[in-house]
This record gives sequence, structure tokens and C-alpha cells, in this order.
Amino acid sequence: MTQPDTNPHDPSALLEPLPGHSSLGRLERILRRGEFAVTAELNPPDSANPHDVYERAAIFDGWVDGINAVDASGANAHMSSVGICALLTRMGYAPILQISCRDKNRIAIQGDVLGASAMGVQNILCLTGDGVQAGDQPGAKPVFDLDCMSLLETIRIMRDNSKFLSGRKLTSPPTVFLGAAINPFAPPHDFRPHRLAKKIAAGAQFVQSQYCYDVPMFRKYMQQVRDMGLDKECFIMCGVGPLASAKTAKWMRSNVPGVHIPDDVIKRLEGAADQKQEGKRLCIDIINEVKEIEGVSGIHVMAYRQEEFVAEIVHESGVLKGRRPWRKEPNPVDQLVAERLEEILEKPKHLLHEMAGAAGDSDTQE
Repeated sequence: MTQPDTNPHDPSALLEPLPGHSSLGRLERILRRGEFAVTAELNPPDSANPHDVYERAAIFDGWVDGINAVDASGANAHMSSVGICALLTRMGYAPILQISCRDKNRIAIQGDVLGASAMGVQNILCLTGDGVQAGDQPGAKPVFDLDCMSLLETIRIMRDNSKFLSGRKLTSPPTVFLGAAINPFAPPHDFRPHRLAKKIAAGAQFVQSQYCYDVPMFRKYMQQVRDMGLDKECFIMCGVGPLASAKTAKWMRSNVPGVHIPDDVIKRLEGAADQKQEGKRLCIDIINEVKEIEGVSGIHVMAYRQEEFVAEIVHESGVLKGRRPWRKEPNPVDQLVAERLEEILEKPKHLLHEMAGAAGDSDTQE
């Protein structure tokens, strides 16, 4: 029986628990009931303004089942992923908290997991993280107390055994759906399915892949995954994204670790009259291929500085098959507050005159 993906009383409230689920979130239940899931990446702002987060999240309304809160990707400082998740859960969105092992030790990470779960975060993606030399502050001190494998094990122990790594008991364990990243396109290619198996053994329940621009290579990877039975143990989401131009594609291939872009993709972009539109079309074509591969449970859309294309890409690819993911609906209370505020702001001159008159009648003067 299909469970509703919205809470009618409070959009920030957790959903009802379901048997066999480790979280109370929408992403896990959508994947477990066999629907093709869609997640997207929210690129963090270089800002302390919460509206910068809300504006970026609103672009995904009604099109995605989860929003990745990126944790200092590329080893560059931005608004923290925990801070972004705090803002998103407040509004009822389903964030995926990314945790990079580069910047925090196990004490800080375990504290963040508890804090995030308390805020309503139901999904965590465990990453080792890029080295500090990749960012704009290469003099920063890296931590790497844990890596993605040990981070998965740490959170799994907290969730399933109700204890910290030290053995100290938790009074309330985190209820989270655990994820990891995979890169089927990095050599040695035959090792990649075995690395996925290790991540599953460590606790990964879903994975999101690096950008896929080589479908034959991904198809071969998925064949190996199915041969090992890993598609039955973990939900596999294929990473996709539009390319703005052939120049962008060449830069990514040379400068972004782990990104593989074949020459024929670059030639296709170079031959297009509108390279940005062709990049979007390429992304849709790739989605239409990978969604037919057995064992693929969803897509993860990474549209850096092209977030406005996400809705078009998801719609034109038809992956939702008419399903409507959760979206933030207008709250009548919010509208009443806005109208009252507008009334107040329309009266400043009248109020000032009244205040001036009252001051003139006062017995006490400065």
C-alpha cells in the first residue's frame, strides 16, 4: 500500500515509521517501494543569508525526492551542510546531509550526526572528501580521522547499536538512511564493484554515482554489480548533469577528480549551434538510457550553476512517470502574517504623527 509522502499537519514533521525502514524520511520509502527516485544537489552559498538557500531549494520543488546539502566540495569553504540541512528541514524539505571526513574528527562527526537527526535529517551521504590542495586554502590542516568506510560503520553503529564508537550508550539513536558515493568510471574499473561491496558491508543502503557521460562503461559496471547481487542489497542512483559547453567539459575532464568525459561527448557539444541547450539535451538522453538499465533505482542530478534546468530535465526525461514528488505548499498562516505585515508597513507616516503628538504632550523633556 502506498504511503503518503506528506504530513498533513506539519510539513516539518517526520513521516510515520514503516516496518523494515531505518529512517522516517521520504527518500527511503520511495526507493523501497520500487519507484524511480530523483535527487539533486544544492550548491551551498557563500553567504549567511538563509534566503539564498531557500531560493535555490525552491527551484527543485515538485521535481526531486531529496536535496543533497554539499559539504565544502572541492575543499572550498561555503555555508556548512549541517546549516543548510537545518534550514531545509525547517521548511519540510528532505535533505541529504553530506559529511566529508576531511575537516572533522570522529568526535565532531558523531556530534553532527546526532544534531542533524534531532533536526529531522533522515539521509546521510558519507564521503572521504577531496584533499585540501584541491581548494583555495591549501594551507588548511586536513583531518581524515575517518574515511568513507569507517564513517559508514560509525553511523551504522550509532543507529543500530545505540552507542558511540567509544561504547558509551545513546539514549536515542539517530534514525537515518545511509548513503555513499561511487565512481564506476575511475580505474581500475574491475575493482569498482568490489569497492561498492565493501561500502555496502560497512552500512551503505543507497549510493550516488559520479557524473555519467559514458553509458556503455556504466552499463558494464552495472552488469558486474548484478552478477555480484549488489543491486539487491543497495539502491544505486546514477549521477547525471548538463554540460554548459565543450569548454566546460574539457575543463571538468582535466580538473575535476574522477570525472570521465569521452571525446564523442565533447564533439557533440562543439558541433551544436547552442551548446548549453545541447548539454541539457545530452543529459536527458543519458537519463533515458540509464533508467532502462536493470538495477538502477534513480538518478542524482548535479547541475552546477544550471539549477534552473533541473525541472526541465526531469520533466522531459519522463522518469517520474506522472508521480509528483513533495513540494512546499503555501501555508495560509504565512499568508496572513504577510498581509498583516503589509498593513503595518503602510501606516508608518500615520503612526509617526501620533507618536510625535504623544511626545509633545509628555511632561518629561530631554
